[in-house]
Amino acid sequence: MVVAIAPWSIVLTPGNVEVIIPQGDLQIKNAALPDELQDNSARTSVKLTYQSLASLDEEDDDEDDEDDEPKIAAVTTVLCSLTPGKIEQSTCEIILEQDTEYILEVVGKNSIHLYGNYIDQVPVDQPPFGSDTDSDEEDEDDEEEAYNLGEVSSDVEIEVDADETALDVEDDDAARFEEIHDEESPKTLKRPRDDDMEAEEHDEKLSKSQRKKMAKKLKAVDGKAVPVSTPEKKVAEKKVEEKEEDEKKKKKKEKKDKTEKKEKAEQKDGEKKEKGDKTAERTLEGGVKVRDFKVGTGKMVKKGDKVGMRYIGKFLDGKVFDKNTKGKAFFFKLGQGDVIKGWDVGVAGMQIGGEREIVVPPSMGYGNRKMDGIPSGSTLKFEVKLLEIK
Repeated sequence: MVVAIAPWSIVLTPGNVEVIIPQGDLQIKNAALPDELQDNSARTSVKLTYQSLASLDEEDDDEDDEDDEPKIAAVTTVLCSLTPGKIEQSTCEIILEQDTEYILEVVGKNSIHLYGNYIDQVPVDQPPFGSDTDSDEEDEDDEEEAYNLGEVSSDVEIEVDADETALDVEDDDAARFEEIHDEESPKTLKRPRDDDMEAEEHDEKLSKSQRKKMAKKLKAVDGKAVPVSTPEKKVAEKKVEEKEEDEKKKKKKEKKDKTEKKEKAEQKDGEKKEKGDKTAERTLEGGVKVRDFKVGTGKMVKKGDKVGMRYIGKFLDGKVFDKNTKGKAFFFKLGQGDVIKGWDVGVAGMQIGGEREIVVPPSMGYGNRKMDGIPSGSTLKFEVKLLEIK
């Protein structure tokens, strides 16, 4: 039975090793990530190093005496692993013994909080405080003293009839042994308690030998023996591995879906361009850049044609300086000097109903001349639509 005495907690930070020697038996209950994280995706693990029974020489397995002291070896194991957004706390349920040295450290970029309780471990079969155990033991001692044969005087003599023969004595002994045989006496002269102790010692030796051999077979990178996994530990490790495998599959699927989505979007954009909804930007004579938002139909504009246009004139920052979006269309003859050179170059090749963006550099616009509302050296952008060709 475990009774909690006082709370206990510690914060493990990356790069720092914590050495603790509990003042009493300490039960670590839980591990959790802090409220502020250094890394929102990386996994952080808690490593526990403790002292374990292990042999350093396999050849001495058969030569060890029963009284040989067990050799102490340091063992490092992973207490838990936490990942932000997935596993942010974990139940530990491990008891650290009083006055024993333990080393705790974290592997990762985040701190980890451990908490638990100092405990008092009371055996289940221990009688309650204030019971009559002492009086019962005294009664048992009194009963043993009542039948103590050590007080019988050595002067007591037994008279034997001279006519009795040794055969009579043997018959009595035979009857006595037969009687004991009927009661199924033990085959050994040792007390049952001695048998139990001998069996426990044998099991302990066997377990010790097996632990030594397993510790020799399993070696860490630094050559030290590693602890043998228990069935419970193997199940826990398998669950962690399965979970990590599922996370990898999930990320791989998300990456694949993202790639497919991107490819579909690019394919859709390509189809739009092929249909003429929006073509790539092209650079023409004098550095004039054009881009068709909509390709018209019918006859294409050429030099000498009179055209009717709608337009919006803007600076590169988007500010509008001139426009014709309703009422009478703006007419001019292409290539006759009626408009700036950027228009003669940019409008050529359009079809009725077509919409185009024309970016005119200063050399193809007004140059260094300052026009009404247009600063000198301005790059101009026009959104135009061809309405009519005469």
